[in-house]
Amino acid sequence: MTRPTSFADIAELCRDLPPPADDAAAAAQARQASLLKPPGSLWRLEDFAAWLARWQGQALPRLDRVQVIVFAGNHGVVAQGVSPYPASVTAQMVANFAAGGAAICQLAASAGARLRVIPLALEMPTRDFTTGPALDEAGFAAAVAEGYQAVVPGTDLLALGEMGIGNTTAAAALAAALFGGGGARWAGAGTGLDTAGIARKAAVVDAGLALHAAVLGDPLRAAAALGGRELAAILGAAIAARRLGVPVLLDGFVCTAAAAPLARLAAGGLDHALVAHVSAEAGHRALVAALGKAPVLDLGMRLGEGSGAALAIPVLRGALACHLGMARFAEAGVDDRG
Repeated sequence: MTRPTSFADIAELCRDLPPPADDAAAAAQARQASLLKPPGSLWRLEDFAAWLARWQGQALPRLDRVQVIVFAGNHGVVAQGVSPYPASVTAQMVANFAAGGAAICQLAASAGARLRVIPLALEMPTRDFTTGPALDEAGFAAAVAEGYQAVVPGTDLLALGEMGIGNTTAAAALAAALFGGGGARWAGAGTGLDTAGIARKAAVVDAGLALHAAVLGDPLRAAAALGGRELAAILGAAIAARRLGVPVLLDGFVCTAAAAPLARLAAGGLDHALVAHVSAEAGHRALVAALGKAPVLDLGMRLGEGSGAALAIPVLRGALACHLGMARFAEAGVDDRG
């Protein structure tokens, strides 16, 4: 299947996912144990090397072809006053990405990653989810397919990001649908709401949850009803990456929520993805915990754009450099532990 066109097609892609290459991970861990250092002294860097091996399927992984993909979409729920910025800012920021003026442009370049920005029908915002489903089945499947087909086979590492005014509201609603709790648990300041604005946003989330209560038990239908095109594309990219053996870095709250349906559809479905950083957006830390993950970084960021994911790439490069380049005890003529 190359292009899903329905909920059933997407669900089928989430079945029988390729298993991890545990033999490659075990070989990587054995290599780590022989390197010139006390066992565990590089702590999570050792885990990252084994994680790359597990999901690339090779004991000596590589990071030669690293890609950052940022998906952009517009949201009808902006009409409810959930953002201090107008929806027009989404297209303006996409233009800024193209001109190289955004933070993600600098961070991707500094990390040695290729940046691709994919706008998704910015001229046609999703429906306000307090009045109806944000996307119908065909629209949701089309956006998932855009993300699915954006992943290039042979990529060594994929970092995912997003841009979309109003999308932290969609993410809060989707997190609530998947993991319980209402707007007060998941709604945050986004691009700069004050206390009253956050309360209004929480109420909007609750209104959406009430309207779509009948579909909240189905992760895909909930994602269509409450999400957006860029969230659906992130889900599609995460599914494709798993099927292609590409490890993934997820950016902040929106990105994590967008990919989370895969974890609900398949046990271990997001094991090939690391949460690159825990953002300052309210709810992200709880969402990361609900997924049973530990973020790579905790820097208090909340920009989006894939910025935190891009920042985590050099950490993985450092882990891999040690994994591949350090001498072993026997090679260095240093006595190992007795």
